[in-house]
Amino acid sequence: MKVYNFNAGPAMLPAAVMERAQKEFCNYADSGCGIMEHSHRHKIFEAVLNRANENIREIMNVPENYDIVYIQGGASMQFAMVPMNLALPGKPMEFADTGTWSSKAIKEAKLFGEVKVIASSKEDKYTYIPDPASMHPSDDASFFHITSNNTIFGTQYQSFPECKCPMVADMSSDIMSRPVDVSKFGLIYAGAQKNLGPAGLAVVIIRKDLAERNPANVPTILRYSTYTQNNSLYNTPPTFGIYMVSLVTDWVKDQGGLTVIEANNSKKAEMLYAAIDASEGFYRNPVKADSRSKMNVIWRLPTEELEAEFVKESVAAGMLGLKGHRSVGGIRASIYNAVTLEGVEKLVDFMEKFRKNH
Repeated sequence: MKVYNFNAGPAMLPAAVMERAQKEFCNYADSGCGIMEHSHRHKIFEAVLNRANENIREIMNVPENYDIVYIQGGASMQFAMVPMNLALPGKPMEFADTGTWSSKAIKEAKLFGEVKVIASSKEDKYTYIPDPASMHPSDDASFFHITSNNTIFGTQYQSFPECKCPMVADMSSDIMSRPVDVSKFGLIYAGAQKNLGPAGLAVVIIRKDLAERNPANVPTILRYSTYTQNNSLYNTPPTFGIYMVSLVTDWVKDQGGLTVIEANNSKKAEMLYAAIDASEGFYRNPVKADSRSKMNVIWRLPTEELEAEFVKESVAAGMLGLKGHRSVGGIRASIYNAVTLEGVEKLVDFMEKFRKNH
């Protein structure tokens, strides 16, 4: 039976990428050993690292005054590294609170200075993204932080605020899902395990001047400048993860780039939301229409017992990862770049049959 993977992360990778990695696993570039056995100082790995950097720069149109680095610890490490490096004395760190992950970032930032939450949807159970035009970060704030897509609550920014201070974005769950003007941001970070590769690293795109902002008491391994000045090679980096990022970004280019990727993602999301909206209330999406995520689609059924049965039957039908996050329950389909249109079609067909049977 063919399996369709809707896990939120670690998530599905493109089949072509997995097959290429399998083919090269034991013998990369006729070297006689796999890429994760090579020294990170070897020219073979250096070529992989440089290709990953070049691909990201090309795909996202990253300006020359930005560096691209790879840091272990995922996005959760970045929750601490951002304030540790970018907080300025006497200047608040400002946040938009739109879900669990922004809340965690706020908690970490409070360890390093004053935090102001200038926009929030917490009182409405994070069912929407506050209007970006209504967000007015202070010009002299240390930085303004947003979470571009919220995996747990199924919301996503459809546009971004205007900001004179450095804007920082956690794009873990929607990076490379659509074109983004990188120059609007001072720093973008993303855990790799949703759209970029395997778990275990974060990709960080940082403006060069911000990489040098870090205070003198920040430990060496936690300074952005350590990574930018050493091309992510100060210590042994997650070499296999970076190799996988290079393959995934090769695949994105082969698909035709972010314009094509975005069109595919829109088609998948529209199909799934249409099935929810046409179910006469059997399936219910709590997110306001103008905040719906194209990456993580959530919905509820009439009872928790039916939700449990839905998950049970979906697994038996070859669909994995549809159980909602443990903190909120319900159902969630994560339809990242690698999830195929065929997979979403199978899910929609299953949803209709389940509704008729229950």
